[in-house]
Amino acid sequence: MGDSLSAGYGIDSAAAWPRLLAAKLSDEGYRQSVVNASISGETSSGGARRLPALLREHQPAVVVVALGSNDGLRGMDVAETRRKLGAMVAAARSAGARVVLVRMRIPPNYGPRYTAAFEGVYDDVAQAADVILAPFMLERFATDWQAFQDDGLHPTAAAQVDILATLWPSIRAALDAVQESPSP
Repeated sequence: MGDSLSAGYGIDSAAAWPRLLAAKLSDEGYRQSVVNASISGETSSGGARRLPALLREHQPAVVVVALGSNDGLRGMDVAETRRKLGAMVAAARSAGARVVLVRMRIPPNYGPRYTAAFEGVYDDVAQAADVILAPFMLERFATDWQAFQDDGLHPTAAAQVDILATLWPSIRAALDAVQESPSP
């Protein structure tokens, strides 16, 4: 579950990190497949609305929640983002899935108070629900403008490998937990 950063905005969908994850799962011998339910422009509210039907349809072992950046970029209420992400985590766990919550960051132009409150949402939700908190997906190249498309927001196809490398340890931990004990 993600936004344009996971949907592969502006690049061939075959190059997006979720597709690279599918290949890695196969290469590493995991039996799980990947359903990329990411939509460009998605907010935590939209994800929370869509997730229950997706859980029923796909019955995932692991759910990766990589949402909230559009909430922050739009200056949405931080408490509402926290509630929606918390609801997504609760729904996924109730469906028997392990959850990886991907930390999001925003530019500091909203001021230090909003930025700190927004970024703190991920720690709060992860601690409250005892889920795996993955690093910020753009962490390896966030200050390298060559890793971004001309809009300065969306990673290039070449940067998708770095996104997967950043998220893989957290996703692998969730997959390994599923193999050790199928209950959440």
